[in-house]
Amino acid sequence: MTGRLKAFLTYTDYELASYYSAAGLEKLRSVVDVVMNDTGRVLQGIELAEAAQGCQIILAHRSSHGLSETFKASPDLIAFCRAAVDISTVDIPAASERGILVTRASAGFGTAVSELALAMIFDLARGVSRARHAYALGEEPALAKGLQVSTSTIGIVGFGVIGARLAALASQLGMTVKVSDPFADPTKLGNMAASFDEVLSTSDFVVCLAAATPQTENLFNASAFDRMKQGASFLNLSRGQLVDEDALEAALDRGHLRGAGLDVGRAADQKPSSRFIGRPDVVAMPHVGGMTAEAREHQTMDTVRQISALAAREIPSGSVNLESAYRLERIGINPNAAIQKKES
Repeated sequence: MTGRLKAFLTYTDYELASYYSAAGLEKLRSVVDVVMNDTGRVLQGIELAEAAQGCQIILAHRSSHGLSETFKASPDLIAFCRAAVDISTVDIPAASERGILVTRASAGFGTAVSELALAMIFDLARGVSRARHAYALGEEPALAKGLQVSTSTIGIVGFGVIGARLAALASQLGMTVKVSDPFADPTKLGNMAASFDEVLSTSDFVVCLAAATPQTENLFNASAFDRMKQGASFLNLSRGQLVDEDALEAALDRGHLRGAGLDVGRAADQKPSSRFIGRPDVVAMPHVGGMTAEAREHQTMDTVRQISALAAREIPSGSVNLESAYRLERIGINPNAAIQKKES
């Protein structure tokens, strides 16, 4: 296939304004023909395939999943580009079966999410949301003693980009840092290395930053919360499926935990569940950990770089299933040759 490629953007108008920059869209239009989602709705399945008919690329916001139904009904599709690191909602085997390339954006939000984690920690330590809640009810807040963050222990579960950045920032504050991650390089962890049990039992703040996989489903369950220190706080800035919400609610209700900070949950778009909204002991945010101008622009421009590479008939960074993406040959890219070149 010669000529310009066509890319369909799944973003609704709201999502476009919130998550994709005008500069990125302008750059994208300079390299491919862009088709916008003008339905006003989040598109899924066959409806997404129909909207993207004739397009070789789908650039998908996190709300539009990469479903098998979409790939089956998209004969022209060559690449499904996720504008996020998380691809847990993309059916990669189904895409690979049909030779469709899947890409993901690189992580540019390590600092942004880490800063939100620290904001939640300070809130939980000093009872900011508790006091605000009491004032909103016309009550006088209780004069409870706060925790001094600089002399507290933070336990981080997951040492990826965010975990590493949070560990560095917490260390600079004087906090004792413990990290549990069986896949992390021990030389990078140094004296921060700890078992999962040690993190749970010794930390004043336990922060969930582990990857969402079938193995980490409900990693934080009743047993995990029982093993946490009396009066400790739990934070989740990863994905909702890592937490048994019944167990978390029970640990909060009986006062075993001081509080929780939730930027994610099992509600729509990975937002915190309604059961935790409005609780004075929960700092709840609507899945905005990476919502800084710098972080959003990084991921926007990463997708632009990926699609620009495809337009130039080159392999894009962030490719997940290159070995199966035989449809790339339609635009003059030989995936096998690219793999061999990389290995040599």
